[in-house]
Amino acid sequence: MTSEEFEITMKRLRPVLIAEANRYLSDADEAEDIVQEAMIRLWQMYAQLHNPVNGLARILVRNLCLDFIRCRKPREDIESLSIIRSSESSERMDHERIERMMTIVESLPDVPQTILRLRHMEGMEIKDIARFMQMEEAAVRKALSRARQTIKDKLTCNKK
Repeated sequence: MTSEEFEITMKRLRPVLIAEANRYLSDADEAEDIVQEAMIRLWQMYAQLHNPVNGLARILVRNLCLDFIRCRKPREDIESLSIIRSSESSERMDHERIERMMTIVESLPDVPQTILRLRHMEGMEIKDIARFMQMEEAAVRKALSRARQTIKDKLTCNKK
């Protein structure tokens, strides 16, 4: 593709690319910036391009928009921010949650309790737990799943 062909193609394609960027971004200025960045990247490789470049340009704009969205930090208005709890009350609530969780874990039968502790507190792999407990890996997975479900059920019952 020659530079003249590139210019003609980009003039024709620019509104389409801006519309594509606007679908992802809420700000028209940001969309313009993204399209400009895409055109710069396409210009850097115009000698290797062949018509039609519509698909490549649209994919490039889409990927740049997604990168921009991922990197953008979420913004919140001051009015929408919730009241920040004091660190003391937050620590107390965390401590209460941990105590409630440990009470539930301690109420489990011995085997599921041991498997749960080995997996989540000691960080052991399933195959190592199976070897240690002299069980099949599938049985360990099943017991772990049931223990987790029991804990979840008891926690949700206590909340209601």
